[in-house]
Amino acid sequence: MANINWIPLDSREKLAAIKRHSEDTPCVIFKHSTRCSISALAKNRLDKGWKLPESDVLPYFLDLIAYRDLSNAIALEYGVRHESPQVLVIREGRCVYEASHMGISAEQIEEAVNA
Repeated sequence: MANINWIPLDSREKLAAIKRHSEDTPCVIFKHSTRCSISALAKNRLDKGWKLPESDVLPYFLDLIAYRDLSNAIALEYGVRHESPQVLVIREGRCVYEASHMGISAEQIEEAVNA
C-alpha cells in the first residue's frame, strides 16, 4: 500500500495544469464531498487500496463543498456528468476513466493509469 500524497485542486490554474501534466504523467482527480458518508467510504477504500508510486501518477483532491465551481468546470472540460464522489483518470489531456460512488476502485484506477 502506497501513501497518497494528494495535491489540492483549488484553482482554475491547477485544473489547467492537470491537462498539461497529463501529457507526460497520468493524473487522477478525486472529487470528494466532506459532508457525505459514501464519499468518505470511497476515499477510505482508495487510501487502503492505493499501490501506485508517486512517479507513476499525480493524484489531485477536490473538496466539492469548497470548490463546486471547479467540479462543474471538470464536468465541462472532460465531458462527464458531475457526481460525488467521483474519480477521473486524465491522460494526454483526455478523461480515459471515470467512476463514481461505490464503483470507485483503486485497482481499476491503477489499470487505467497503466493502460
